[in-house]
Amino acid sequence: MAVQPEGTPCWADAMFSDVEGAKSFYGDVLGWTFGESSSEYGNYTQAYSGGRAVAAVVPPMPGQEGQSAWCLYFASADAATTTGKVRSRGGEVLMEPMEVGEFGTMALVRDPGGAVFGIWQAGAHEGFEVTGEPGAYAWAEVFTREPEKSDAFFPAVFPFTAQQMQDDSVDFRVFSIGSTPVLGRMRMTDDFPPEVPSYVNVYFSVEDCDEAVARATARGAVLRFGPMESPFGKFAALSDPQGAAFSVIDMKTTQGEMPGMTDVS
Repeated sequence: MAVQPEGTPCWADAMFSDVEGAKSFYGDVLGWTFGESSSEYGNYTQAYSGGRAVAAVVPPMPGQEGQSAWCLYFASADAATTTGKVRSRGGEVLMEPMEVGEFGTMALVRDPGGAVFGIWQAGAHEGFEVTGEPGAYAWAEVFTREPEKSDAFFPAVFPFTAQQMQDDSVDFRVFSIGSTPVLGRMRMTDDFPPEVPSYVNVYFSVEDCDEAVARATARGAVLRFGPMESPFGKFAALSDPQGAAFSVIDMKTTQGEMPGMTDVS
């Protein structure tokens, strides 16, 4: 059985050609500390917030060099079964399920709209040791130009229910497990350059959004959007110095009424 409910976002990692640079940047912006790199597993290096595991950084494998990007993993009781569902629903399996020692089994897949994400069948490594606190994972959204594909795909692969935000100015959907929202889906507008593919945007919680943005941009990050106040918190979207997109959110600083949501069958 999956340690966390099937489909729960349970881990995040990113490949960086300059791992030491990434450690320095995220250590400064999010307060992370880092464990020893594991040479047995491609110098995979775990990040901690307050001594609890929150993410990992790793150098690219030979031939995998390219744009740095955060990858979000979803919990699965059986990675082979989940990748089978991905295929049958029009997605693509980029890396077949692979055992990672005693830690668990991982796979990498792409949804029909082009967003890449991971599958994690937990073993000794159960995933995030903390979420929602400053320095830890907070939320994620699939940004896509083909929302109808994602809208059909995700509830077919995972036990998600869906609600559509009642807002004519934005096409936004929330996927939940039971009564718990776990993932957003945002239609990409023309504000996004055409060369930017669909992707999963990972949010990390911070104490103060403005302060985090100031630290990030001082270290060479590019501010893409915000900071913006919302009913969910004050957030901003950034690209780190190596090009990996991520967002920061202060969930204490909220403004406005929660939007209406409509159940989608």
